[in-house]
Amino acid sequence: MPATLAEIPTLFHKFRVAKRVLDRVSIWDGDITNLAVDAIVNAANSRLAGGGGVDGAIHRAAGRNELQAECRKYNGCAVGDAVITSGCNINHIKKIVHTVGPQVYGSVTDEKRENLIACYRTSLDIAIENGMKSVAFCCISTGVYGYPNDDAAKTVTKFLTEFLENDDQIERIVLVTFLQVDNELYNEYFSKYAATKTD
Repeated sequence: MPATLAEIPTLFHKFRVAKRVLDRVSIWDGDITNLAVDAIVNAANSRLAGGGGVDGAIHRAAGRNELQAECRKYNGCAVGDAVITSGCNINHIKKIVHTVGPQVYGSVTDEKRENLIACYRTSLDIAIENGMKSVAFCCISTGVYGYPNDDAAKTVTKFLTEFLENDDQIERIVLVTFLQVDNELYNEYFSKYAATKTD
């Protein structure tokens, strides 16, 4: 059985401040394809061809042939952009958003950081345009694409908290972590955000 949002506590239950933001964010260790949400976000490659890691897992769960047929309708996808398909054979989700993260070799430049933010912003925008209320993200670019985990967690936390402070359409964002370090880093940076809030 897929995990439901009701089973996954929000960060408000941990920090007890900033309810508008933190009651709409969860950090969850698990398989993103085994989560019952409106949309999951895939860390895709620019050809939308299916690859390794989370990308491969999503294509396998959705049905590689079915998902590939939908992806072929797009002529690839640029870094920082996103496209949307159905959930195909993953019956407990409505849509898959595919976004292409930046590849980092060496230090993170401002451009790479903006590209990473664009992945999350564009994915949320396209989810909202399609009526999605709950969205699950994997850790975009931190695997074989080489984006440092710490910088990614800090950047994503800052973007998402600012986004949710100004948004009233997304009801839940689930940050799905595979590595313990990502879970710890998200908790660290959301803790720092909570520490700046008094209510």
